Amino acid sequence: MIKILIVDDSAFMRKLLSDVFAAESDFRVLDTARNGKDAIDKVKKLKPDIVTLDVEMPILDGIKALETIMRECPLPVVMISSLTHAGAEATLQALDAGAVDFIAKIAGPISNIAGIRQEIVDKCRAAARVDVSRLCHKGSVRAPNPVYPSPVISPALPERIIAIGTSTGGPRALQEILTRLPGNLGCGIVIVQHMPPGFTKSLADRLNSLSALEVKEAETNDIIRPGLVLIAPGDSHMTLARSGAQTIIVLGKEPPIGGHRPAVDPMMESVAKIYGAGAIGVLLTGMGHDGAKGMQQIKRQNGITIAEHASTTVVNGMPKSAIELGVVDVVMPLHDIAAEIVKKTQSKTGGV
Repeated sequence: MIKILIVDDSAFMRKLLSDVFAAESDFRVLDTARNGKDAIDKVKKLKPDIVTLDVEMPILDGIKALETIMRECPLPVVMISSLTHAGAEATLQALDAGAVDFIAKIAGPISNIAGIRQEIVDKCRAAARVDVSRLCHKGSVRAPNPVYPSPVISPALPERIIAIGTSTGGPRALQEILTRLPGNLGCGIVIVQHMPPGFTKSLADRLNSLSALEVKEAETNDIIRPGLVLIAPGDSHMTLARSGAQTIIVLGKEPPIGGHRPAVDPMMESVAKIYGAGAIGVLLTGMGHDGAKGMQQIKRQNGITIAEHASTTVVNGMPKSAIELGVVDVVMPLHDIAAEIVKKTQSKTGGV
């Protein structure tokens, strides 16, 4: 039984969320709280397994409450955020402070919660199983950029690209990798992170400020080039296509795949088709199995596939699915992946 504490300054939202979890046989709502101070007191008293925490609240907001909870009595926390620019910024701050995941509230009629009911349950169920010790750290500090040799430029090397897929726990994982890659990396990087519209722009801006690489939210017709990191915008699938001698970004509104738009699979499949043995697929922490089929296509084209080891994932669904499919060349902890990427970008052949 998953014991949950619901924190929101809206009495109506507290009731709606309580009803959502009351309908699930594996959840028990211990209580609700109306602000951050109330939440901290009840966390200490009731010792829930998981907390849903609103961002904007009186007396003590969700971010400050989260920081106290993670410092004094750490446990899984899922943030309830608004679909606004300010909400996106606060959400990234919360994820950095130790929140497992977030749910974006849809503005407008209260009935809209019906559209995210399953997402709420699934994310909280997954979060309840997370080892929060992996989420407790001292905050965002740009990692010292390692000294790597200059990239090898040789006609003998295949044209390279790095394709990264991630979901729950992804923003922190991406920061770990991108801040450890050299600014003169000899190939481009494309990323799918499961996030709603607006949140991916804030994520890209944040990573750009921390990394030696250039990071931006992808736009249609963006050209793949060395040292540029392109993150798929929320609510758009991202694939790659050839345009003369260049490779460009194509964004589309095709139906969600496995509930995701953007999805990792179509991005990786297009990378495999264009780059063949020059493709390097990387699958990081995340719930579900998106990316496994994409990694399979990269593997079939003799590209390189890397998955994050379970010991460092927040949720091991996506890497585990690819590993079980037998399409992963290298499985390694998160902190080793950047060095492996640099090594593989300078190798002459695909595969291990």
